Amino acid sequence: MSRVLSAVAWPYANGPRHIGHVAGFGVPSDVFSRYMRMAGHDVLMVSGTDEHGTPILVAADSEGVSARELADKNNAIIVNDLVDLGLSYDLFTRTTTGNHYGVVQELFRGVHQNGYMVEQTTFGAISPSTGRTLPDRYIEGTCPICGYGEARGDQCDNCGNQLDPTDLINPRSRINGETPEFVETQHFFLDLPALAEALQTYLQGREASGTWRPNVIKFSLNLIEDLKPRAMTRDIDWGIPVPVEGWTEQTNKRLYVWFDAVIGYLSASIEWARRQGQPDRWREWWNDPEALSYYFMGKDNIVFHSVIWPAELLAYNGQGAAGGEPGEYGVLNLPTEVVSSEYMTMESKQFSTSRGHVILVGDMLARYSADALRYYICAAGPETSDADFTWADFVLRNNSELVAGWGNLVNRTATMLAKNFGAIPEAGPLEPVDEAVLATVRAGFDTVGDLLGRQRLRQGIAEAMRVVGEVNKYLTVTEPYKMKDESQRERLATVLHVAAQCVSDCNTLLAPFLPHASNQVHRVLGGEGEFMPMPRIETVEELDPDNGAGLDFYPVITGDYSGTPRWESRPVTVGASVEKPTPIFTKLDPSVVDEELARLGGA
Repeated sequence: MSRVLSAVAWPYANGPRHIGHVAGFGVPSDVFSRYMRMAGHDVLMVSGTDEHGTPILVAADSEGVSARELADKNNAIIVNDLVDLGLSYDLFTRTTTGNHYGVVQELFRGVHQNGYMVEQTTFGAISPSTGRTLPDRYIEGTCPICGYGEARGDQCDNCGNQLDPTDLINPRSRINGETPEFVETQHFFLDLPALAEALQTYLQGREASGTWRPNVIKFSLNLIEDLKPRAMTRDIDWGIPVPVEGWTEQTNKRLYVWFDAVIGYLSASIEWARRQGQPDRWREWWNDPEALSYYFMGKDNIVFHSVIWPAELLAYNGQGAAGGEPGEYGVLNLPTEVVSSEYMTMESKQFSTSRGHVILVGDMLARYSADALRYYICAAGPETSDADFTWADFVLRNNSELVAGWGNLVNRTATMLAKNFGAIPEAGPLEPVDEAVLATVRAGFDTVGDLLGRQRLRQGIAEAMRVVGEVNKYLTVTEPYKMKDESQRERLATVLHVAAQCVSDCNTLLAPFLPHASNQVHRVLGGEGEFMPMPRIETVEELDPDNGAGLDFYPVITGDYSGTPRWESRPVTVGASVEKPTPIFTKLDPSVVDEELARLGGA
């Protein structure tokens, strides 16, 4: 058994999330975490809403509310959406808590004391019309390296290089198109060059492990070649105060949102432990060098998780060129793997909330089942290459794979059991065809489990559905629906017992992907209670009300996953009652495609 930290990217709270977001961070991390629990590992799955930075202020201004009010509103929406999707967080919190403020400031102090946070004069971008600081990501221009015309002030999405706003050719504000004014300002910079050698050693070690996706490790190693100091404070009044004498009192200086956001993995782990009444238990995942940690996100966040966050950890640990000593949190583990998915587009276009070319998670789940969306993301999502969500493909996969494949197997098996026995019958002597299908299903635990342990969701769900297909073939070959004579009664009981065993085991194989349906199938076969534990929302009290965050109570996602079933075949219960089932999945009318495309067009 290993301790496994499942560190899930923090959705930004400037608005509700769309299905492209959860295809990158949400569903892949949950499938992995559920499988790892089933395989016997001690999993801690953490995240929360990322709520600081200028984009929150811009969105709040447009709605005529305060940044706090906007963050509260969107946090509540996101929490509800992720619970409805079935994401099994041990703790999903937020970055505007006193606990998070305290952890972030401790990390900053440690990095600063070790000499890796240096003060420099630089140029900050100001909006001439409002006087407000423009964040790097709100400045666009031409990339000086590759010539891409829509590079951001922090990174070019075309060539992947880190940039500063002053590097851009013809910079302009993404908010109103005006040319920003650059003025001198003081900031703290993370001394990445002093950490470059340690970072390279770390990444080369990860490359040698052979576990990282090639696109992630190659991109990350390329970044090491040209590291420059990176500003970790901003001229803004919405964020965490800088914990350095002479800076804390400056109400217009705050820590960079990306500095505080990645520390959220640690602060959420600490908050979880504190809420368990075991305040040091987080150390089992962060200080134990044998513990494993997997970070899930979309590819636009690779640089922050494979370079910036490891650099912060190395600096806090005192493991860069300047040396140093770890702070009160001790030597913190670097990521075992950065699991980055590529981009998902929609009907061949980028998702765009402002242009209405989007489907929000909440809207999707209001019209379709959570497991239908989860299935699509796992089977056709942007795992190692960009993927295009189309309504035609969504309907096709739902109907021809979920309904006609898995749903049909469950329905026909349960219907025959209910009609002929009303329960799971005892098996008689097994014939070779019975032994063969049982062996095929049992082998799925090794093949599917190996793929899920390596985050190969597309291959994993394809293999599980292949096994489902073999069980459907078994029923077609054995033809139990033709065994009407009393002399065939024992053979009928055997075939349906074997079918029930196969359905039960296939349900286990599919449970990480389809947790809602797994609970329904469990009940269809006479099971009681919850097969796969589900998350819940709790309203909790602020742990550190005096730390300046300003919260009193807030919702979190949590759950008790101790009842998670093991990743293994378990004998079905002879005599368990089976009644005529209702369909597990809903077949979608082809008209859904035109209706949804019309919604997009109307928007």
